[in-house]
Amino acid sequence: MAARKFDVAVIGAGPGGYVCAIRCAQLGLKTVCIDRRRAPGGTCLHIGCIPSKALLHSSELWEEAQGHLGGHGIAIAGARLDLEAMMARKEKVVATLTKGVAGLLKKNRVEYVAGQARLRGGGIDVDGRRIEAAHIVVATGSEAASLPGIEIDERRILSSTGALALRRAPRRLAVIGGGYIGLEMGSVWRRLGSEVTVVEFLDRIAAGMDGEIARQLKRSLEKQGMAFRLGTALTAVEGDGDGLRLTLAPAGGKEGAGETLACDAVLMAVGRRPHSGGLGLEEAGVATDDRGRIAVDRRFATGAKGIFAIGDCVAGPMLAHKAEEEGIAVAENIAGRAGHVNYDVVPGVVYTAPEAAQLGKTEEELKAAGAGYVAGRFAMLANSRARAAGRTDGMVKVLADAKTDRVLGVHILGQAAGELAAAAAVAMEFGASAEDIARTCHAHPTFSEAMREAALAVAGRAIHA
Repeated sequence: MAARKFDVAVIGAGPGGYVCAIRCAQLGLKTVCIDRRRAPGGTCLHIGCIPSKALLHSSELWEEAQGHLGGHGIAIAGARLDLEAMMARKEKVVATLTKGVAGLLKKNRVEYVAGQARLRGGGIDVDGRRIEAAHIVVATGSEAASLPGIEIDERRILSSTGALALRRAPRRLAVIGGGYIGLEMGSVWRRLGSEVTVVEFLDRIAAGMDGEIARQLKRSLEKQGMAFRLGTALTAVEGDGDGLRLTLAPAGGKEGAGETLACDAVLMAVGRRPHSGGLGLEEAGVATDDRGRIAVDRRFATGAKGIFAIGDCVAGPMLAHKAEEEGIAVAENIAGRAGHVNYDVVPGVVYTAPEAAQLGKTEEELKAAGAGYVAGRFAMLANSRARAAGRTDGMVKVLADAKTDRVLGVHILGQAAGELAAAAAVAMEFGASAEDIARTCHAHPTFSEAMREAALAVAGRAIHA
């Protein structure tokens, strides 16, 4: 069969891949997007970001209906959970957005090819079909990781994929890992009736986030009923009748007695690993590191001519929006433009209730670097909109350079923190000072006023503190 020829072939149709393909097409490049799934969207849309956010929202509404609305004068008698309907709604959201992405590819004249891709002989083999392109972008994403000796079966030992598809709430759910995925999925099933215990190897949750925000988030989740075992390692999982028995030990070889934890299901949320195997990378001259990440330069080029890589399969945070930015940047580089990504303003968000969001440097990073900085803090407890909505957990923290006042980091815990982070990202992208944010008029009453007050606090002049 004769090879089909394109200017650009993108392997992977997740947020990085399909966005890259669309941008390439917009720039006048004949583009094909290849993915092993029959429909585009990748892990994020099918078994990640989107279905998890649908369940987070639905489960929060259920919890409100059970009694949290009483303080607003709303009594709902006989509220009943229909988990099947909740899951059906989640699946409908995914299906609708999947069709939307397919439509975007078609509208932009990007050809979509379903099948397993492998680099071979300067081109790509897709289940026996030959594709050749002057430029190849690898955007194959990542997959759930586990611990040595613990096999995920998606029945009782779950990855996030299995946790999104449960048809009943486990009575006792152990979540291994206190990162973004573990906290979010633990929140979902805690609201839907599970007793949730988070087991985390480190002595804190939300590693990489500002420590003060992480501590407040933990206290908030504990108030909601989640339990935490920090500084604890999982060493074994064994069947125990209809349930499971976990063997736990102090992390890092610390002294202390081991213990057991009984549960009905385990969610392995210990991170993700690049989906870089089986692509023929080594034969194509594409180097990977000891974690399977593809080595690229600042233009996302690998060591093999004409082959680029982006997203979860390269270094950096495994975030859908980071992959999208890289997809746009590499497309523009291929087209001869100057694409780049400012990694200092890539937000990170934990979509619990309250949400936690961050941009830029944490206070711990600034201290470790010996940087001079000033911190401004404002508690959501003093925010009028938060009071009116009954969402007073959390705070905003703005970190600014002690000499120039330039904003170095913004850290938020509270209602709609992920949305507030966008305003902080714009400010930081344009090199704003804390004074710039403080002198920008914010609507009243809004949660965003907490950002302004925190910026005012940098200079010691918060109004409503």
